[in-house]
Amino acid sequence: MTLSLFLAEPAVILFTGIIIVAGGIIWLKLNPFLALLLGALVVAIMTPVSAVEQYALSKGATQAAALQQANRSIGERVALEFGNTCSKIGIIIGMAAIIGKCLLESGAAERIVRSVLRLTGLQKAPVAFIISSFFVGIPVFFDAVILLMTPLAKTISLRLGKNYLLFILAIAGGAAMANSLVPPAPGPLFLAGEMHIAMGTMMIAGIILGLFTITAGYYYAVWVNKKWPVELRDSLDAKLEDIRSVSLQETKQLPPLWLSVLPLLIPLVFICADTALHSIHGEGMGKMAAIIKFMGDRNIALVIGALIALLILRVHKKESTAGLSSFVQGAVISAGGIILIIAAGGAFGGMLQQTGISERIALWTKDYQMALIPMAFFITAIVRTAQGSATVALITASGILSGLTHNTSLPYHPLYLGLAIGCGSKLIPWMNDAGFWLICKMSNLTEKETLRAFAPMLLVMGLTGLIIIMIAAKLLPLV
Repeated sequence: MTLSLFLAEPAVILFTGIIIVAGGIIWLKLNPFLALLLGALVVAIMTPVSAVEQYALSKGATQAAALQQANRSIGERVALEFGNTCSKIGIIIGMAAIIGKCLLESGAAERIVRSVLRLTGLQKAPVAFIISSFFVGIPVFFDAVILLMTPLAKTISLRLGKNYLLFILAIAGGAAMANSLVPPAPGPLFLAGEMHIAMGTMMIAGIILGLFTITAGYYYAVWVNKKWPVELRDSLDAKLEDIRSVSLQETKQLPPLWLSVLPLLIPLVFICADTALHSIHGEGMGKMAAIIKFMGDRNIALVIGALIALLILRVHKKESTAGLSSFVQGAVISAGGIILIIAAGGAFGGMLQQTGISERIALWTKDYQMALIPMAFFITAIVRTAQGSATVALITASGILSGLTHNTSLPYHPLYLGLAIGCGSKLIPWMNDAGFWLICKMSNLTEKETLRAFAPMLLVMGLTGLIIIMIAAKLLPLV
């Protein structure tokens, strides 16, 4: 085999692309946006024109259209995939950022947490924390959940005089699983689009699987809390004396629970209703179904949720119109970085698809396609462990494997591959992960304590998810 043929091999191109992305982030300290974009360009340069044409034909393009796509410049091909990804996720991530920020600022998120605490009682507070952080973590970014709930964990731990490590692990575990399994969190949102999974289906399945995984994580947290208990200490953000003297805002001063959950509940209901109607009636729908179809569009549903969240903020905080405008601007700016990273990841994934790597993987596993599920899991786990970001791992793995969703002989729904990628993105957080340092510094745990408690907890939850996914794919293939 000549050198040019060797370099044109899909597996070689894939390996080169992953090295560039992971190496750019780890060694060159590049922003993930730049690393993913550079990876996309290199993969596009290495991919033969014949492979691009063959990929377009496999997608149903005519010979003329396939030739036209193959003859586009490398920059145009990368930009086209970048734009296609933006069209899928841009509005949704922007609206999710507004919803999350409004929930935090208005006190609605804290009201949800306190309502769950009241239901479980202080002695069962760790259960309340892991459930609350999971559901609050769906629209609110991971770091915001940690920042929101850690002070509350310190207050309750001081009141009880025990279980501080258990509280911290419960918060981190719930938020981490929501961040990788349930749209509109950015990673699973991109994943659902790439793997051609209906957003409502991904939401329902992600919540169900997430509840199983956080249950396993909770029992691990209980065990590690007994084996290596950690006392509440002074930290940079709060002294113990300050925590003792803080009088938490009265619950009656927060928005009512029914109003607090509306920005989350209404989009969820409409998106799931649209998914159910489509599966039952197909395209033949009456007027009521047409309304649900309009409201259940994921972009429209999230816009409605954002408007409700802004209304709650306006009423509760009595913000002026000018104040709301500046508030929205801040939320959208925070979402912009996420959108750029994911769109660059879409370009990277699109260029990988044009190499024919998905078809090659399908050929390798044609005799035992159940192997694709653990393969998806471990590919994601390797990328996550190497470069630290769960979102980048999700993007990379879905780019490699999304072509398999067109494989008509796949004996189970692509949902299971998507969920396996989500669970694989939990392994293994360490010093190259920003979330690791956020938890370490906010909770004032040492690096050793965080490594032996938080990292194995995510390993337990990820592996639990993989086992459940493989059993479900066998017993309930959904095809």
